[in-house]
Amino acid sequence: MTNTTLEDAAVDPLMRIEIRDGMEVHWNVPIPMDDGAVLRADIFRPVGQDRHPVLLTHGPYAKGLSFQEGYPSAWNIMAENHPDVTANSSNKYQNWEVVDPEKWVPEGYAVVRVDSRGCGASPGYIDHFSPRETRDFYECIEWAGVQDWSNGKVGLNGVSYFGINQWQVASLQPPHLAAMCIWEGAADFYRDMTHHGGILSTFWANWSDMQVKTVQYGIGEKGKRNPVTGELVCGPELLDEETLAENRCQFGDEIRSHPLDDEYHKARSPDWSKVNVPFLSAANWGGQGLHTRGNFEGFMRAASKDKWLEAHGLEHWTHFYTDYGRELQLAFFDRFLKGEEGRWPEEPAVRLQVRKIDGFDGREEADWPIPRTKWTKLHFDLVNGRLLDAPKGVDEQISFDAEGDGITMLSAPMREETEITGPSALKMVVSSSTDDADLFAVLRVFSPDMKEVVYQGAIDPHTPVGQGWLRVSHRKLDEELSRPYRPYHSHDEEQFLADGEKVPVDVEIWPTSVVVPAGYRIALTIRGRDYENVKSGGFLSNFKNELRGCGPFLHNDPEDRPAPRYSGRTTIHAGAQAEAYVLLPVIPPKEAG
Repeated sequence: MTNTTLEDAAVDPLMRIEIRDGMEVHWNVPIPMDDGAVLRADIFRPVGQDRHPVLLTHGPYAKGLSFQEGYPSAWNIMAENHPDVTANSSNKYQNWEVVDPEKWVPEGYAVVRVDSRGCGASPGYIDHFSPRETRDFYECIEWAGVQDWSNGKVGLNGVSYFGINQWQVASLQPPHLAAMCIWEGAADFYRDMTHHGGILSTFWANWSDMQVKTVQYGIGEKGKRNPVTGELVCGPELLDEETLAENRCQFGDEIRSHPLDDEYHKARSPDWSKVNVPFLSAANWGGQGLHTRGNFEGFMRAASKDKWLEAHGLEHWTHFYTDYGRELQLAFFDRFLKGEEGRWPEEPAVRLQVRKIDGFDGREEADWPIPRTKWTKLHFDLVNGRLLDAPKGVDEQISFDAEGDGITMLSAPMREETEITGPSALKMVVSSSTDDADLFAVLRVFSPDMKEVVYQGAIDPHTPVGQGWLRVSHRKLDEELSRPYRPYHSHDEEQFLADGEKVPVDVEIWPTSVVVPAGYRIALTIRGRDYENVKSGGFLSNFKNELRGCGPFLHNDPEDRPAPRYSGRTTIHAGAQAEAYVLLPVIPPKEAG
């Protein structure tokens, strides 16, 4: 079948075709998979017989669930603070983390939303980011590329899940895939998503409970109804709880059962040598824990010759929908899906919204990391809690309780405004009272009156400047991929500590950006548990935990972090035989002219 018609809709009780709000809308169109399964898609396209480029998303959040009802906290924050998001649209078709068709169809695009297998209106077994799900995505792209209303060029666009799986499917090189916009996604299933520095993130287990089980195919009236059609968003079938459980992977348990970067993780990660499609990768400085590292890694490592990087701040979902983000996406897709040059030939390789104390400054750069970066070491003064321009040259050590607040070292007040933009790294020597230890590194800024400066993160309103993590038994480096500013750990074996053993460790701190005013201080905190801010960020409707500085990206699984092993005392060593410093990306101003 190369098109859906009124005749198809007449014999398929789930389908409906109508003209509304200036669009031709096809509801619940069946897309056959190569194993006989059928996924359901909603299609919004310009009225008429012309062919148009396609913007496609494939994911688990139920295409019929309105943003406003499914994610009311996020919607209300965005709509109140950014009126351009809701302007010029009825907002009836708004969905979580995908484009608003009322703003894209008038630009000449066909918008296709596919419910992934087992979710929303698509029956089947839920297996997130698996090879089967990625193959389904491939099949959807190829289906959309040969429809009568398609010009044969398919673009992928979307936030988070809808960005992550773009890297994966691009590794399969679908012939009709012409361009991708990965907005605040992730890439490496192990390093970006499930195990930060080897430490299990509890996000995915909680996410599955809160955002997937609630839209699983077959929950019937327990699910919501599409506010436009009145149809159940999770299909007409009502399945019992036992069948529902059998129809989904136990995502949290599966991740926990793979503590190393084994084939399970590799099968859910991209092959950078095969990602060769043009793309725009958009990161969030405040996305520590999920929505930062992968966007930068993808830009640096993918084989594509046509690739661009953008980085911004604010909430995870905001700039995807604001005029700033939408117009950037439109210029990109007009170039690669329509062949319209527009502004894109002059688009810089890197576009940054550099983060300041009270806002952002837009700037263009030639590459990432920024070529003129002055890599600067701040050395540890453990006894006095200071960060120094030069090493002390004196042997010293300090210990802290792994369940306490750790240690904090402060720089001298900045003599002049100082920009830090890029990845950071921490090098030191450690020992532990147990045979292992977890290290949580927190890059911070303090005002002259010693109040911490925090920022609106992707999820949490009180995030520090940057974060990094490492389980000491995972300290082994991949020497080929490691860089001084970005250590790359193998995560293929555990190297536990002998009694009293001192070992060198390198900790990756994810890319960040901050302009530190004169008189302010840079700080580094090293601790044995997640950072917590003194202020509460409250709760959002789609997350279980209170927001205390890390959002939902916590590392508090008792099975992964049993107290006998990870509740001891950790010791940091510095001196002539023990390098101890944080390497920061200091950016000098651009030269005039």
